[in-house]
Amino acid sequence: MRIALTGASGFIGSTLARRLHEDGHRVTGLVRTSSRRDHIADVVDRFVEGEQSDPGCWDRLLDGAEVLIHNSVDWSPLKRNDAEAHWRTNLLGSLELIRRAMPRQVIFMSTIAVHHDMRPRWKGQIDEDHPTRPGLMYGAYKAAVEAHLWAMHFSEGLAFNALRPCGVYGIDPRFDRTHGYGLIQKIRRGEPITKPGGGKFVHVDDVAAAAVACIGNDAAEARVVNLVDCYARWADWGKIACELMNTDVEIDLSSPEQPRNNFTKDAAQSLGVDLNRGHDGIRAHLKQLLEMMDRQAIAAE
Repeated sequence: MRIALTGASGFIGSTLARRLHEDGHRVTGLVRTSSRRDHIADVVDRFVEGEQSDPGCWDRLLDGAEVLIHNSVDWSPLKRNDAEAHWRTNLLGSLELIRRAMPRQVIFMSTIAVHHDMRPRWKGQIDEDHPTRPGLMYGAYKAAVEAHLWAMHFSEGLAFNALRPCGVYGIDPRFDRTHGYGLIQKIRRGEPITKPGGGKFVHVDDVAAAAVACIGNDAAEARVVNLVDCYARWADWGKIACELMNTDVEIDLSSPEQPRNNFTKDAAQSLGVDLNRGHDGIRAHLKQLLEMMDRQAIAAE
């Protein structure tokens, strides 16, 4: 199939493009004029320059496509706390793009941040039926698009999926933004790891696998899927990194070892995505990252 992919040059987008290509799909990638694309030039056979909220590029993006994977977000208004610009570029832009894409299948990259206030009666096990009560504008935007996807499905027959990754780790094309990069540098300087708390994590390859599994999958139509592999404290990341580096720094281990809530994995596993990497997955990632950082340091000498 030909797949129209927004945000093709970014972290998740570039992994999606490569996975789609490997599975035999043809990719039309939407990229900004300023975006690098050398890292995906071999897997995207057609580039369209433009913004997700610019109707002038949508017909070229969707030309010949059977599926739209809407993965991009305009972070600039969120970073400057410009609510009106955010609503216009992200919320309205996304809804209008999705409507232009109909009757194609739409796979929307949402976020686990649609959740913030989670109800005690779920007893700590959060599934896709839990109400969405986001705590930030970003999560509210994603939850609002999800609500409109349901409305378009019931009233107009839209075939859609919404995927909700949590903290996504893996090697970022912008290398210094990779999860763990700053942590390793800090440990190398001998600085303590004092950041409290932690978060839920999923590998970028599993996010891409879930998206690909939804393509043309009638059994998965109109499904929302939480993508949460494991919980890890920042202290856990620090401990694993220290073990791999055969060094010690002071690590604050006072944060709770377990989260207040866990997300069920049934929906993701029904797509064939096990989400069972756990802390071993974080260890493998940090090992790869360390090796790449070492090669980078040698090349710079």
